[in-house]
Amino acid sequence: MKRKIITIAREYGSGGRIIGRQLAQELNIPFYDKELIALAAQESGFAEDFVAKIEQKKTNIFYYNLYMTSQELPAAEQVFLAQSQVIRKIAEKESCVIVGRCADYILREFDNCLRVFIHAPLEWRIKCVQEKYHETVANYRDYLQKQDKNRAGYYNYFTQNKWGKAQNYQISLDSSIGIPAAVRVLKEMVTTFFEGDC
Repeated sequence: MKRKIITIAREYGSGGRIIGRQLAQELNIPFYDKELIALAAQESGFAEDFVAKIEQKKTNIFYYNLYMTSQELPAAEQVFLAQSQVIRKIAEKESCVIVGRCADYILREFDNCLRVFIHAPLEWRIKCVQEKYHETVANYRDYLQKQDKNRAGYYNYFTQNKWGKAQNYQISLDSSIGIPAAVRVLKEMVTTFFEGDC
């Protein structure tokens, strides 16, 4: 049976991780999100808390220049490469749902990979962050915009593509239709995509 790989990129607060986990349960396949931190730590030799702290941060040019002169990769690049290797190994081994970490780009040469982007209106995402993530911050609008900016910067830096650009994904889905509805839509898309009906 052909492996089914689903990658989910998402705006912060859009419920992408929740949707991904529920979709994996519906499809009875493994789900990878924060689990990748531990696997990347093993691959790179860095501590898990260090990997968790450094991932999703755009490397600045100063560190890149240090690499160019010392010929040793900065930590952010080492973490990205370790995660990339882990993601490829997983995709070569089993069907799965992978959330974030530029997986859509890393697996761009895999023809058995369905690339998804989850987004939602800002007010809906604020409500989701409050009610489902139980996060309390002073200014939700600024907080979400900062999280999205970090994700976009990280993705754009390492992939040279534009985060959230529709052409990078087979489907871009507004999760404000509701989490259960989003899971149903994606489950149907998975069936169509992997049976070759599209």
